[in-house]
Amino acid sequence: MSTPTPEPVVLATEYTVSCLPNGHQERHHFEITVERWRGDLWRLKHAGYYLTVPGEWSPDRQLAVHADLDTSLLLARQEAPKVTVNGYTVADALKMGAGR
Repeated sequence: MSTPTPEPVVLATEYTVSCLPNGHQERHHFEITVERWRGDLWRLKHAGYYLTVPGEWSPDRQLAVHADLDTSLLLARQEAPKVTVNGYTVADALKMGAGR
């Protein structure tokens, strides 16, 4: 008698949040990644920096906010419009993208 093959398990390990549309040339620079940390806890990451409790970004992952998925996605949506890259805002990137 053979052992039944278990069903595959699908596990999401990250989500990407950005105010720039899919296909925008600069989107990857303005993305916030919501990544699974441990079990059901998640953390936000942007350009190697992690969102901390005071709402600042730090390269120290030990300081990262760890929250459930819904809270983490909410935080990412709140932070996405504030992302700046080399002094350029989301609005700047949208304008530059429209001119290309």
